[in-house]
Amino acid sequence: MNAEKYLARIGLENPVAIADIYYLKLLQRQHLLNVPFENLDIYWKRPIVLNTVAFYRKIVEENRGGFCYELNGLFNELLAASGFETRLLSACVSDGKGGFSDEYDHLAILVIIGEMQYVADVGFGDFAAEPLQFTPGIEQQDDTGTYMIRPLAAEYFEVAKMNGDEWKSEYKFKPFGHDLSEFTGMCEFHQTSPMSHFTKGKLCSLMTLDGRKTLTDSKFIVTVNGEKTEIPVDSEDGFNELLFREFGIQRPTPIVRQDEFSPVF
Repeated sequence: MNAEKYLARIGLENPVAIADIYYLKLLQRQHLLNVPFENLDIYWKRPIVLNTVAFYRKIVEENRGGFCYELNGLFNELLAASGFETRLLSACVSDGKGGFSDEYDHLAILVIIGEMQYVADVGFGDFAAEPLQFTPGIEQQDDTGTYMIRPLAAEYFEVAKMNGDEWKSEYKFKPFGHDLSEFTGMCEFHQTSPMSHFTKGKLCSLMTLDGRKTLTDSKFIVTVNGEKTEIPVDSEDGFNELLFREFGIQRPTPIVRQDEFSPVF
């Protein structure tokens, strides 16, 4: 991985920084502002394999985004190259009804800085713009909302976001490290199973300085300071035009073969 090219990809041409919380905040925010959350390879028949070389080629060299395994998997490499101590976290995503998905459904990052720990995440779509301090019970606020990490049973911790007057669960995790290869089964599930929400429609979404922009099969949504505007998308050509204009992404060719990269074991 060429760290300088990766930093340039997220808008940091000449960073002068040390591995502290201020630099971590800058890296996460810049990543979210420049690298979209997207699942387009599923529809372009490009298999997603858990290999950081593949992640780098896609995100940095091809100017693409990805979903959590790719985004946080590569971001973790950048953090390590920048001097941070990290662990990959297995997270179970809330179903909004009090239940959670299986282990390895989501990949997040625990960053250790001295005696403090932080949950960093650039792969959960519309989520915190800055790392969350891993101190249960305190409210933490940034441009995207108010968050809290709170303990659950069986050694889990829950990340919750304030929604109106109530806390809405986002995901739960245990603060233990994992290898990238442990996420292989769920990565395969999300790109092939009809039960996965990623196989139900195309998505490309990016945080902006004053909100977010999101492209789906049927609409382009722009949110500015809480005000939402929706533009219908009525054709594949219309989708591709918006994808290039708003996100700088073109359908890549040639198609990457699955055997070009080997999963990390």
